Amino acid sequence: MDDNQLIRYSRHILLPQIGIEGQEKLLNSHALVIGAGGLGSPIALYLAASGLGKITICDGENVDLTNLQRQIVHFTPAVGTPKTQSARNTMALINPEVKIVEVPKRVSSEDVLDLVKNTDVVLDASDNFVTRHAVNRACVMHRKPLVSGAGVRFDGQVAVFDLREPTSPCYNCLFPEDGEFEETRCAVMGVFAPLTGIIGTIQAAEALKLLTGAGETLNGRLLVLDALSMEWRSIKLSKDPKCLVCGKRAQAVIG
Repeated sequence: MDDNQLIRYSRHILLPQIGIEGQEKLLNSHALVIGAGGLGSPIALYLAASGLGKITICDGENVDLTNLQRQIVHFTPAVGTPKTQSARNTMALINPEVKIVEVPKRVSSEDVLDLVKNTDVVLDASDNFVTRHAVNRACVMHRKPLVSGAGVRFDGQVAVFDLREPTSPCYNCLFPEDGEFEETRCAVMGVFAPLTGIIGTIQAAEALKLLTGAGETLNGRLLVLDALSMEWRSIKLSKDPKCLVCGKRAQAVIG
């Protein structure tokens, strides 16, 4: 690190759990962020501010006026422009040292497989089960840690699936792809603006912990928030041996 970096990241360096060694790990890390919306906004801002060396951000939508109520990486003049471009501009203002790669489209399963392969941590800030399951499959295949978040109305949840660990559950263990789950989107159901900030910020924090080795992550736990009562629940998760993505049969096929 040069003198400017020592000053910029001094408050991290002062933390014994991070220090110079941990900050250098961040500077040499690559994070993949799927989605530049309500969750992706605080993720992008905090990862850039924290000094991630490289951040790839994916989103196929343009900034809409309805987004500005909660998607804090975007500003009014950006309405109508690609979200990845808007996010990149804001992140560069916070920290011009970070290399930001735009993927301005809704990524396919094939795209995700390729993107995940070359990253150190994946943060899923998407809003649909198809993308979430595609991201999960890629993370299982490449053994990459996945930080998953969701938020709608006043309800939020966040979990870590550290797929570097053979005993870790995956997203499919929690929400099987062939299960019957109602997909609720904030465009239809509405969303409390600060909720996405709370959940997205926790996702960023978990990613930084995974990369630096600081503290204990949420791996194997689902954290659920009711923002109306501001009550949290922590639910322990277990690996499903019959999981079609990370279970023994699936691993035998992948191997």
